[in-house]
Amino acid sequence: MQIIPAIDIIEGKCVRLTQGDYGQKKIYNEHPLEVAMQFEDAGLMRLHLVDLDGARIGAVKNWKVLEMIANRTSLVIDFGGGIKKQEDLQIVFNSGASLAAMGSIAVKDESVLKDMIAEYGAEKFLIGADVKEEKIAISGWLEKTDIGVLEFIKKWNHVGIKQIFCTDTSKDGKLEGPALELYQKIIAAFPELYLIASGGVSSMKDLEKLETAGCFATIVGKAIYEGRIKLSEFKQFI
Repeated sequence: MQIIPAIDIIEGKCVRLTQGDYGQKKIYNEHPLEVAMQFEDAGLMRLHLVDLDGARIGAVKNWKVLEMIANRTSLVIDFGGGIKKQEDLQIVFNSGASLAAMGSIAVKDESVLKDMIAEYGAEKFLIGADVKEEKIAISGWLEKTDIGVLEFIKKWNHVGIKQIFCTDTSKDGKLEGPALELYQKIIAAFPELYLIASGGVSSMKDLEKLETAGCFATIVGKAIYEGRIKLSEFKQFI
């Protein structure tokens, strides 16, 4: 199982939110490049970089952070937050992202996302499935849809998307353990899908459970920043 550390950016700084709430923001480092280099030094190869300012305003904002990390490390970066149109996507790829992480657009503007996929290729995208009670949630998790998570994944898998990162919104940022049952259901339905677990990881035991469940990768954020997991401990997954 691959470990994908997360860096969330607000005003150019490395932060974490709890359950997507901008009011529950904690700054961990004012220099995201330092954090990214620590991840690379620990042997990690991927990075999940989220532009929270961009997500809030609906346009990519912190692309300079992406460019700096891409230029100074060899990490494979997926970048999300505020990618709503072709111009945003061009900025993201030109700034060094290997993949674009797409969220609400997969529900609100399906045709726009399908056009992007047709132009750049499905391998350049991963799609976020944010889940509340097994239904897709959008708009910073404030809006719950009637779309079931399996139905949502099937739709995008059908157009060639191979990577999905799935977050149970009730778990994110709370360090109370991941949504194992949810991931087991998804894996049973889509055994070939590169499923990336996200949210709730609090310990190495959680990671071992996710690996046993069959997740291909896991995004880890707060557990690193709060010292619950040391970077050196990831060696068993490298």
